[in-house]
Amino acid sequence: MSSSSGFHLDFERPIVELEKKIEELDSQSEIDGLDLQQEVERLRARAEKLREEIYSNLNAWQRVQISRHPDRPYALDYVERMLSDFTELHGDRLFGDDGAVIGGPARIDGEPLMVIGIQSGRNLEERQKRNFGMPHPEGYRKAQRLMKMAAKFKMPVLTMVDTSGAYPGVQAEERGQAEAIARNLFEMSHLPVPIIVAITGQAFSGGAIGITVGDRILMLEHACYSVIVPESCSTILFKVRERKEEAATALKLTAEDLKEEGIIDRIVPEPFGGAHRDWDEIAIALKRHIQEALAELRPLDADALIAQRMDKFAAMARFEE
Repeated sequence: MSSSSGFHLDFERPIVELEKKIEELDSQSEIDGLDLQQEVERLRARAEKLREEIYSNLNAWQRVQISRHPDRPYALDYVERMLSDFTELHGDRLFGDDGAVIGGPARIDGEPLMVIGIQSGRNLEERQKRNFGMPHPEGYRKAQRLMKMAAKFKMPVLTMVDTSGAYPGVQAEERGQAEAIARNLFEMSHLPVPIIVAITGQAFSGGAIGITVGDRILMLEHACYSVIVPESCSTILFKVRERKEEAATALKLTAEDLKEEGIIDRIVPEPFGGAHRDWDEIAIALKRHIQEALAELRPLDADALIAQRMDKFAAMARFEE
């Protein structure tokens, strides 16, 4: 499956205009019986060259836009394509169920694992059900419950992250949003089974960090990962929202930046033009990287896993005296 909504990013406008011209020529050819195939092929070649030029020189803000594309696959789309025997479990056993966080046991090529993901929706009804992909405290506590279940049954954990942040409402704060995220960081740090994290879209704020402590952190080529969205960063630092492009660059939020800094472990290449252009292709690529990571981690016992994980995150800290 590929993008079908007709949504286009602003920097893709020159390509869109060429594609519209191609459609017009095709239509004119059919109506008037003219042979315009040579001109159509010339425009198609020009459009492909332009797309290659644009996508080979993306800046940080353009990557943010791609990571937010409404046609990118979400967690359940990957589950459908990569895993089998998925059984979704609900509720945190404390307050209720959070539609923004999905999870449950599944199998990857016959091997059991626990999958947890942040899910958004394709239309208004779905987005409201999923709270626009912004988890509540019960979402993080559901994730924690499933991780402890995975530890009990010695199942690896896979998390898939795609969120603009945790839900910032009063109700979430009253139910302990900060504590729920902090508790997840602690529990994931000490979980005695392998944890694979896949950053599949936008991963911002504590909302993302709450399920991204892992032994191997994979990141899609056009995904973004940062403690704050560029718009909010711009508002805080520059007092205006309009400098978001500058903020995005300064935040070093792209996969290449984060790999260089040692924050993530692997970059998963996306189909040319972004993951939204071919869901099946990106699912195949992500599954291969997950399997490779699991193969590296399975031989390690619990003590070695935890020690390696703690060292990994401790090495990210930098300070001067």
